Amino acid sequence: MLIKWTIPAHRISSISAKSINMATFGFLKYSKMNYNSRPVRENNQMVFGIRAVIEAIRSGKEIEALYLQRGAGGGLLIELKELIHEYGITAQQVPIEKLNRLTPKNHQGAVAFISPIVYEKIENIIPQVFENGQVPLILVLDSITDVRNMGAIARTAECAGVQAIVIPSKGSAQINPDAIKTSAGALYKIPVCRHDNLVQTVKFLQESGLQLVCCTEKTTEDIYKPDYTAPTAIIMGSEEDGVRNELIRIADHLAKIPMYGEIESLNVSVATGVILYEAIRQRLG
Repeated sequence: MLIKWTIPAHRISSISAKSINMATFGFLKYSKMNYNSRPVRENNQMVFGIRAVIEAIRSGKEIEALYLQRGAGGGLLIELKELIHEYGITAQQVPIEKLNRLTPKNHQGAVAFISPIVYEKIENIIPQVFENGQVPLILVLDSITDVRNMGAIARTAECAGVQAIVIPSKGSAQINPDAIKTSAGALYKIPVCRHDNLVQTVKFLQESGLQLVCCTEKTTEDIYKPDYTAPTAIIMGSEEDGVRNELIRIADHLAKIPMYGEIESLNVSVATGVILYEAIRQRLG
């Protein structure tokens, strides 16, 4: 059931006019967040065989990754593909050799991994952040594919009080035991929101009253110029390609980290820590 949410009157004086104008929207009714009681799973569980994968999806398991044999057919596989479409799951078509490396058993052209965490939706989190009297600080990760970088970023984000991490469904690092370990367990505490259309999701954040600060080298402004005391979503890109142009074009601020040495860039997890703690420095005032 859709309900209407409006910023409480006592919050109006402490957020921007844009936030006030844009903060009324519909969202799905859900229970109050409690980071320390979020449901978790201990590790990535492999499921193989078409029927087993179908039943895993139907039972509500969170699919971290799904691999299908390229060129394979058959009635049961068609049923699986229809189910994938119905549930909005991203599947990769791969050669049979890759599936054979994943498991020597009879996989029937289908191998899935169950996520160790339960993904959330950012449209369910933003209203709760406002309701709790907090100023949103959201981290958007565009195509961060290294699991250890993902874990390190999550650890820093949780320490900095980030309320959620947003990642794309495709082209992002798996949340697996390596990522969990590198995060020192932070991935069990901070909500991770996985969305099919990252550009549309970022636009939602903007329409909800958050300014978009894109960390990129394609600017002359540094990270110290934006006012992070306002509701903010910080966008970080991969070390190889940076933030995609579609996100750069809609960002409210472009900001870069000053570099004075001969090395051209920082590791993305380090860069994320630098900009997050500039936001914290400003908020501590």
